[in-house]
Amino acid sequence: MDKMRQLRLAKDAMDRDWADPRLDLDAVAAHAGYSRYHFVRAFKEAYGETPGQYLTHRRIERAEEMLRTADLGVTEICHLVGFSSLGTFSSRFKTRTGLTPSAYRARYVGRGASLIPGCYAMLWAGGFPTTRPTAGPATKTATSEKRPGPGPAYGDGQDPSTDGRAEP
Repeated sequence: MDKMRQLRLAKDAMDRDWADPRLDLDAVAAHAGYSRYHFVRAFKEAYGETPGQYLTHRRIERAEEMLRTADLGVTEICHLVGFSSLGTFSSRFKTRTGLTPSAYRARYVGRGASLIPGCYAMLWAGGFPTTRPTAGPATKTATSEKRPGPGPAYGDGQDPSTDGRAEP
């Protein structure tokens, strides 16, 4: 596989998983089949910026779009675009755009369509984060105790000759 193809595979992984805060240099370098150090050098040579800078730019671009269109708080947008620290997000956002996230929103909101409700924006971005464990087969919940399991589908387990319909 040639060098550019390997780098494109890694760049595609960053484009696809940009919102995942666990996306790290080792995982991206593995997509290209390089060590992390060789990958940083090769990526910068090919694209003019390091993988970290590229990923930050992608995340800031998404944040700009969300600040203009979604009715979400700055902290929610920070986490949705993959930053785990509001301070880091705000400083990188200001470095890239020249405005804080709040000032950016104040400047660009109101020039067109109304904001998308936050619940729709969250759902579009991958859903609401859950920290509760899911109920497994051994776990009883109030709902599982109240509702019986699904019954047989129409015609399951019935003899066609005794299905209760009248003969023609």
